[in-house]
Amino acid sequence: TGSGKSTTLAALIDYININFARHIVTIEEPIEFVHNNKQSIITQREVPANTRSFPEAVRAALREDADVVLVGEMRDLETISLALTAAETGLLVFGTLHTNNARKSVDRMVDVFPAPRQPQVRTMLANSLRGVLAQLLLKKADGLGRLAVNEILIANAAVAAIIREGATQKLQDVIVSGRAQGMQFMDDAIWNVLQQRIVSPHEAFMKAIDKNRFKQYLPTEEVALGNAAGSAPDDEQKLPGNFVKQQRRA
Repeated sequence: TGSGKSTTLAALIDYININFARHIVTIEEPIEFVHNNKQSIITQREVPANTRSFPEAVRAALREDADVVLVGEMRDLETISLALTAAETGLLVFGTLHTNNARKSVDRMVDVFPAPRQPQVRTMLANSLRGVLAQLLLKKADGLGRLAVNEILIANAAVAAIIREGATQKLQDVIVSGRAQGMQFMDDAIWNVLQQRIVSPHEAFMKAIDKNRFKQYLPTEEVALGNAAGSAPDDEQKLPGNFVKQQRRA
């Protein structure tokens, strides 16, 4: 989906491969990065070339005594259910979902199940989840490539309780207040790169969740864009380096 998640996952797998002796199974469609064995033994399976489906490949990984499983796409109930089962048995499971923040990722994993099963799924997820990383790619202001920004949710007792009770609207507050523990809210990540003038106000506004926070930094000719997005004016603040005025003179 152009978010760079395949590259990030490949980096995580490579880190484990370099530093730990593990049996790693990756299930992908298609295989984008080929891993050579280093400290770990890696088996890469491509859907449908090497296995008929993601669920079939996850079942096989459970039988093969894998330590780490990468599920390239968790797009259906059966795959998500098997991934949760694998995590509950003690495997380290990495998976991807097409969402842009931590709360939506948790909701997607639960909502794919019928209502009668959702309380059980919330309990399974609360017990096994270790973290959620949401990622966006932003165009750099100098036009030289793109930059990854991340929302980071680290599962702790408070997060587990929120998931178990189905109150995922509280996750944002946990992320914002959990900065000291390494958590990061997506808009804060975008704000940080805007302050450093790495991305433009326009790019930050377009990718932000809370448009109000970023609208005031748009060049004058783009303010109508902010109004069209339904945001309301806030009190003016200043960015380091007088970024907006420099942009307007360009």
